[in-house]
Amino acid sequence: NMHDLWTLRGVGIKPDQFPMILGCDGAGTLPDGTEVVLYPIIGDPDWRGDETLDPRRTLLTEKHQGTMADRVIVPARNAIPAPKGLTPAQGAVLGTAWLTAYRMLFTRSGLQPGQTVLVQGASGGVSTALVQLGKAAGFQVWVTGRDEEKRALAERLGADATFESGAKLPGKVDAVMESVGEATWKHSMRALRPGGRIVICGSTSGPNPPADLQRLFFLQLEVVGSTMGTRDELAQLMDFVATAGIAPEIGTELPMDSAAEAFETMAAGRTAGKIVLTR
Repeated sequence: NMHDLWTLRGVGIKPDQFPMILGCDGAGTLPDGTEVVLYPIIGDPDWRGDETLDPRRTLLTEKHQGTMADRVIVPARNAIPAPKGLTPAQGAVLGTAWLTAYRMLFTRSGLQPGQTVLVQGASGGVSTALVQLGKAAGFQVWVTGRDEEKRALAERLGADATFESGAKLPGKVDAVMESVGEATWKHSMRALRPGGRIVICGSTSGPNPPADLQRLFFLQLEVVGSTMGTRDELAQLMDFVATAGIAPEIGTELPMDSAAEAFETMAAGRTAGKIVLTR
């Protein structure tokens, strides 16, 4: 995940927290043989309600050691029985990128089946999850991508239309799923119909785009933040993936001792779906 790259760069972690095992999410087997998917957020045991709002929550690799290990220790509630029909690698991708996409689409966007959603970016883990989930839910899915190969991937995963980054669209959209930030913000704002909504989960190209406040208030647009998801949402996501017969897109699967290659691929922007490390 991008979070692992930020950790390698020293962002969001203090020097005294090292050494830290990377890996925000994963799937595996409990000592009793139960196959599970891990919920990556570990919160305050006394917190009640939406875990993403817990001020003491942490993600695996921030305080607790991550999943790139032979054995991983998490609270029992963080190990959720894996859905049937998915490979361990497919289950392993659900906890971070796919959970983020699920919350964006189904909790934060306000979208209804048949409405049009624009996904900024065609090939990353969150973007490919948004395309696959959005199509399965009955949304009209439009996607932007920097090159033809990435746009072709989005089309293969179910996108109804793809466009070059920043291209003029054939019409306005009901919502935009945004994770890029500065590079795509102007396009996202101009793509929305009056009353439309941007759901933003990240800012990989920069966090401080021009706000375009006149457009925001005059067209009564909404900008909504979204971070990860709850344990219940992860369980709902797994049920939806299994019921809809979705096969989460995995672009690269490598053994754990090739982790450096995986990070280099992500840092260079050569992803095409999720990158999975296996034992």
